[in-house]
Amino acid sequence: MANTNKVLYVGSILVTCFVLAVVLWSEKYYLPLSFIMIGLAMLPFFVRFENREIKAEEVVLIAMLASIAAVSRVPFASLPSVQPTSFVIMMAGLVFGAEVGFLVGSIAAIVSNIFLGQGPWTPWQMFSWGMIGFTAGLLRNTVFLKSFWGKNVFGFVWGFLFGWIMNLWFVLGFFEELSWKVFASAYIASFYFDLAHALSNVFFITIFSAVWLKILHRVKIKYGVL
Repeated sequence: MANTNKVLYVGSILVTCFVLAVVLWSEKYYLPLSFIMIGLAMLPFFVRFENREIKAEEVVLIAMLASIAAVSRVPFASLPSVQPTSFVIMMAGLVFGAEVGFLVGSIAAIVSNIFLGQGPWTPWQMFSWGMIGFTAGLLRNTVFLKSFWGKNVFGFVWGFLFGWIMNLWFVLGFFEELSWKVFASAYIASFYFDLAHALSNVFFITIFSAVWLKILHRVKIKYGVL
């Protein structure tokens, strides 16, 4: 099984790099090829989870966290980029690890869009929010993310990174010819929204992170999950 997982990861990375090269050199089909690239990047996480021995309680916990992250986005829909979704995903990664963080993030994106609208942006949101949880899980045992200020810096930076990744689908989907001017215009136009996302992450982390981490750690220890 370990060898199969390694082959899957390496194969996905190689194919993703190939598709990325095609996207960069091709003059057409930017958006369809980018969907393939995003799908391949997420594939190993879902296959690994599918092959993993997991208890029913753990499935319920992941589903619950993803649901909370998804539903928490709805009340703030009228405020662009202000949402606690990223915060919930980050907390899941910090407590339960990179794999769970990615799953909670990607599931939250597709579930929340049931209410707010599905579209070509959904796979990109799944990947972006998934990577917030994934990187939080990877760095959870570092001095950086164990500190209060480290968590805030992490949330602030990901507020911008999330927007920058989402800008890619916008540019690939709406512009036939790509240039540095097109990319620069898109990223400059999104600055306000990215800043709002970054500051809202800092707000939620500052106010609620201590309580959330305490509750989730207690659940993890008490029920022996994940």
